Amino acid sequence: GLLSVIQKLKGSPEQELRIVLLGLDNAGKTTLLKRLASEEVSTITPTQGFNIKSVHSHGLKLNVWDIGGQRSIRPYWKKYLGSTDLLIYVIDSADQKRFEETGQELAELTEDESLTGVPLLVFANKQDLVTAAPAAEIAEGLSLHTYRDREWQIQACSALSGEGVQVGMGACGLCRAGRRPKGLCSHLSSLQDGMNWISSQIMNRKK
Repeated sequence: GLLSVIQKLKGSPEQELRIVLLGLDNAGKTTLLKRLASEEVSTITPTQGFNIKSVHSHGLKLNVWDIGGQRSIRPYWKKYLGSTDLLIYVIDSADQKRFEETGQELAELTEDESLTGVPLLVFANKQDLVTAAPAAEIAEGLSLHTYRDREWQIQACSALSGEGVQVGMGACGLCRAGRRPKGLCSHLSSLQDGMNWISSQIMNRKK
């Protein structure tokens, strides 16, 4: 877990992790990224290329790459997948007409060799809207239960209000702690647990 990793890193250069943030246009990726970086979210413009933010947590430097989700940009997503430690995929929970489209994009991503075994965290964003579908329904629609080659979790959130964003990073701690089966939508454990899980997955992949 993260605590043991931090102990090993004491007195060592800061450990850097690469996180790629993807999803369709208007899913809320940039707003989510600003929330993770504790920045103002009142003014957001569509990402035409990519944004990079460095988020510091527990002695780790998380380099988060936010790639634009417009249809014309998606063919270039794969150019950014090398050396990815964690994939975060954002879905507009209120845009149900695009669920099939976003599901196809996610399925193609997870088949890419660069993401083999890379942990997946899905944010079911815009839960503050009355038309938003529940995270459990989205997980079933995306057939996440069929993903046998990686750890995954889905978390309902509102990047605009911030609800569920920080705890979302603690989602997969449920699997590590053995409290519930992996992949279930549920109340999440702490951010510490999530960072423990992320670190353990990364260390396992690098062995």
